Parts: sequence; structure tokens; C-alpha cells
Amino acid sequence: MFPSSSVTSRTQSSKRMWKLTSRFRPHINSNSWLIRHFSSGEATGLYGFDHLKTAKGFQRFVADAIERSGELVSYISGMPSSPEIIKAMDEISDTVCCVVDSAELCRQTHPDREFVEAAHKAAIDMNDYLHQLNTNHTLYAAVRKAEQDSNLLTEEASRTAHHLRMDFERGGIHLDPEKLEKVNNLTTNIFQLCSEFSENIADDPGHVDIFPVSRIPRHLHHLLTPVYRFSSGGLRGSKRAAHASKQKGFRIPTDQRTLSSILQWTSDEEVRKMVYVEGNSVPQANHGVLEKLIASRHELAQMMGCNSYADFMVEPNLAKSPKVVTSFLQELSRTVKPKADQEFIAIRDFKREKCGDKSAELEPWDETYYTSMMKSSVNDVDTSVVASYFPLPQCIEGLKVLVESLFGATFHTVPLAPGESWHPDVIKMSLHHPDEGDLGYLYLDLYSRKGKYPGCASFAIKGGRKISDTEYQLPVLALVCNFSRASDSSVVKLNHSEVEVLFHEFGHALHSLLSRTDYQHFSGTRVALDLAEMPSNLFEYYAWDYRLLKRFARHHSTGETIPEKLVKSLQATPRDVSKLVAELKREHTSWNHVEGTHWHIRFSHLLNYGAGYYSYIYAKCFASTIWQSVCEEDPLSLSTGTLLREKFFKHGGAKDPGELLKDLAGKEIISVHGEGIVPATTCLLNELTL
Repeated sequence: MFPSSSVTSRTQSSKRMWKLTSRFRPHINSNSWLIRHFSSGEATGLYGFDHLKTAKGFQRFVADAIERSGELVSYISGMPSSPEIIKAMDEISDTVCCVVDSAELCRQTHPDREFVEAAHKAAIDMNDYLHQLNTNHTLYAAVRKAEQDSNLLTEEASRTAHHLRMDFERGGIHLDPEKLEKVNNLTTNIFQLCSEFSENIADDPGHVDIFPVSRIPRHLHHLLTPVYRFSSGGLRGSKRAAHASKQKGFRIPTDQRTLSSILQWTSDEEVRKMVYVEGNSVPQANHGVLEKLIASRHELAQMMGCNSYADFMVEPNLAKSPKVVTSFLQELSRTVKPKADQEFIAIRDFKREKCGDKSAELEPWDETYYTSMMKSSVNDVDTSVVASYFPLPQCIEGLKVLVESLFGATFHTVPLAPGESWHPDVIKMSLHHPDEGDLGYLYLDLYSRKGKYPGCASFAIKGGRKISDTEYQLPVLALVCNFSRASDSSVVKLNHSEVEVLFHEFGHALHSLLSRTDYQHFSGTRVALDLAEMPSNLFEYYAWDYRLLKRFARHHSTGETIPEKLVKSLQATPRDVSKLVAELKREHTSWNHVEGTHWHIRFSHLLNYGAGYYSYIYAKCFASTIWQSVCEEDPLSLSTGTLLREKFFKHGGAKDPGELLKDLAGKEIISVHGEGIVPATTCLLNELTL
């Protein structure tokens, strides 16, 4: 019944896994147990929750959430007024989400295994309790009553009642007991399979051993583990080995981050091939997991009266049906495919020129290496020079400049209370408006470390909601990235693609921080799945705009402002059309499939998005139109920021997503296909220089 809140860059997004990670939280003066942010120097617990001063505190955190939620369930059972029903339901949601979201952030980022294991146990316990809430017929009846009394509700409350009722029914509560039990079992099985799929990826990243070390670029050595062999072929410890010479090599883990670095920077094609094949062939165990997941999802969808899981997943979104999505993707693919083929030929010819072989073919392990080299060559862009203008502290200053220019608000670093942080690298910032006061709080955990979540993501800790006419619960979230220091420098310098990722994630964060919904059910990124990525894609444009870059991008040693010529060289690099096509559908690209590789067994978006991965393409189209029609002329003005905030950010998911888009950018941004909505593609296609 309740949407999940974690939003991640290119790996996961806000999703409505209502049955698994839900929302609720008590009403009636029950705030004392919650988060405390803002006492100076007084000891607290993790994320400001007093419960979490120790790992064992997760047990009490869960118990108190269940107790308070139970009080609210009893209150709702008395069938109070419809406005009170919706308010109480949302408070239950908020209580549960505090635990679920905090546990997820802890599991993904905390360096202490005791905390991680306690958080994992808390997540399991809350999932069991959520099953009770999601199958509570009294709550369902109360929500139906509130929806029928829509004339007594505000527009947002009415929308909340409708969504709660629909989410209950998407969990099968309206089915007969036998079918409902089957749906519940399938849902539990799907949850377990998704967990197993993710754990397999983490536990079995794969590896290859490369000898000698000279085959690996020196600046990547710090990412790898040294290994040794004996040149005579003797094994370590054998009699022959005693007289053999020892040769040093590297063990290359083929997790996504290391794989990307090796494919971009390693000139040795054989090394690239070995790493590519291994990285796209593990974990083997996920073949069976994925087959079971597909079967369980299909069975669940049919139990719910849908033809397929795709029908079930897409129905609540803007697109409404897989037919609408398929038609949109096929048309867009037909449009960009000729350009993608031209790019493929250009990259292939560039490879032939560089390797001196006129018959050389372009292989999948060549794409990143030669595309990067070609962009640098054609546009005279040295990636290391570009990175020297983007030390991470300056990039954070850039985010501050952007927020102040657009919204008249400022980010201030605030001290962390003892026990509040999970790692010394973490900093905490408040977003403050001169007229409105604090708007929310953001933790930054930006540096890579062993055992940490490997991607970039925005994790919710608390959603915003109206507590009373005079009190608003401020949103709290964490922005998590994995930027690493070069082996020869203590300064973290970002390449431009990493700057783009940082701004992408910041777009998600602002969506939550600027939201001012009455109910946390619709706070920030809790919107239709195929709208959730629009703000993040929109903010990527700022990472390319010299009007902003010149205000923060300075050389890490000389302080020189980034030259406009260098930025224009970056801008002259066309968007990677072949990558866009690959996102549409693998078979629409020009690249060969490598026999024996199975990229899908480590593609975690299959878990979070199901049939919703098209949302990234929707988001690119929406963001392109909004940038060109709303932002591009004066991207840093307060008037532009006011328009973005008033017409979009502040509403979260509390308004119809189609109406939000039209209010912001005009009716041309969308078109209606049957019952579904598709984005206009003109602006995006213009960017791709078609």
C-alpha cells in the first residue's frame, strides 16, 4: 500500500513496492520518539534517532514502531471522520518508513557489521508486520469509506485515499481468502528471490588474474589486489617453485565500478575482453533465481487479473499499458537507429586507424575504451585536465551556488551530534530559506570504501508531512556516492561524467527537500514511476552549462576558473546515441552479443523496476523539454527556480503527474495514446543532432 523511497542513480529509482517497503505512522502527539536533529552536541543515535545509539537499538526501534502503529490501527477501527482516517493512515506509514528506510541506509553504508546485521533483521521484522497491515480488512474498509467521502476531503487527501485503496487492492485484499493467501505467498517469494538475486551479485562479483602488472594502467593499480605466480609453472610451495622466479600480477574484481574503469583505460584488448566476459557472466546462480522470479511475477499478475507482469507494473504509471510503452520505444528507436549506426561505424573506423588493422571489428569490450579516446581526440579533451577543475569540495560548492541562485535558499554545514553519523567522511547540511526557515536536512556520504553500497543513490530517512497548521515535519535524506581518490593525490577529483552523476542525484535530493505535501505518502520522489527520474535528469543539464560551471569549477592547485573553451569542447561531444538505443532495447543496437555472457543476471533494475525501466527514457524526454522551454534561457535565475518549485517540486506526488508536467512546460510536453501518456521527443532528438 505504500511506496518505497530509495532513489538511486542508474541502479534503482523510487518504486511502489507497497507490499514490501511500506509507509505508515501514528497520530496524536506521538512525535517524541522520533528523530532529533538539532540539539547542539547532545548525544543521539544514528540519523538522529535516539533508539539507534547501539546496534541493538534496532530491536526497540521496530518494537516501538509496531506498538504505535497498533494504537493507530485501533483508532482507525473506530471509524473516525474521513480526514482523520487519512491522517492516521499516513502517520502509520511514516512510523513504519522511519524504520524501513533507516534500516536500508544502514545495511548499505554502515561499516560496522553488527549494525548491518541488526538493520537486516529489522527489515525482515518490519516486512512481516507490513504483511499484517496490508491484509487488514478494517483498514481497507476505512480507506474505502474515506474515498467515498471525497467531498469532505482536500484534493490531496482525496488523492491519498484513492491511492491507498488502489494499493490495498494491488495486494489482493479484495480477493477471496484462498486467492489472497496465494498472492501473499507469491509476494513473499518474490521478496526473497529479489534479496537472493542482490546478494548473489554482491557475493560473486567475479575476477580475473592478469600477468604481468604492466598490462594494467598504473593509475588503476590502487583498485586491484596483487597476486603472484612462478614463471616456471611451479605452484607456490612446490619443490619446483623454490627455484622459480616469482611474477607479480593483479586480481581484477569484475564488480561494476572496477569493470568500468578497466574497460575505459586499459589499452590491452585481451585484458578488456577477459574482464568484459567475466563481468557479464556472473553470478551464475542468478540464472535460476531469475527464472523463478519471472515465473512468480507472472503468476502474481495473473492472480490479479492481468495478462502479464508488465501489465500489472505499468498500469499505475503515466504510460498505463505495455502497448503504449512498446509503441513509444519502437518509434524512438527507429528514429535514432540510423544515427547510432553512423556512430558505430565512426568508432569502428577510429579503432582500425589506431590499431593499424583495416579489417578489425568493433567488439563490446571496445565501446568504452574507443568512445572515450575518440571523444578526447576529436574534441581535444584530456579527461585528466577536465578532472583537475572538479575537486569534490568545489563541486559541493557548485550545488550550493545552484540552490541559492534558483531558490534563494542556502546549504549550511551543521555539526553532527555524537552518535548521529555512521562514518567520519559523512557531513550534514541543512537547506535554509531566509523567509521559510529550514527546509530539510541532507547527509552527504560521497567517498568510496570497502563494503559500502557500490553505486550512487539518494536514500530517504524521513519524508515531509504536515503535522498541524503550525508544524511541518522536515524531510531528511542521505546522498550516497562512491568517488575515489587517485593513488597519487589526497584530493578527490571528479571526471565530468561523475559531476553529471552528482548533479543527477542532487536532483533527486532536491525533489524531496523542496516538496511540501500534506502527506508523506506523496512526499518528494513518491510519484509515478515514469516521472520519478525527471528532476534528476533535468539537473544533469546544469553540469554542462558554463553559466554555472564558471562559478565553481576551479583548478585544484592554481585556482584558475575552468576555461570556456574546455567546456565547449565537452559540449561538442554529442550525447551517446548508441547508449540511448541500448537503454531502449539491446537488440536495437549495432553491437554484437558475446556468446557465453549474460548481462541480465547482474542487472539489478530487474528487481526494482520490473517492467518499468523505460522510465529513464521518459525522464530524458521530459527533462529535455523542460530544460529548453523553462530553464535554458536563464537557468540560474530566481524566476526560473520559483517556476520549478511552485509548479513541480513542492507538489511531490500529490497532483496528477500529467497535469504537473503541463502546468510547468505546456501541454505539448505530453501526448495521449489510448489511456496512456507518452512524452514529446522533439527536444531530445534535437539534442542528439538528428
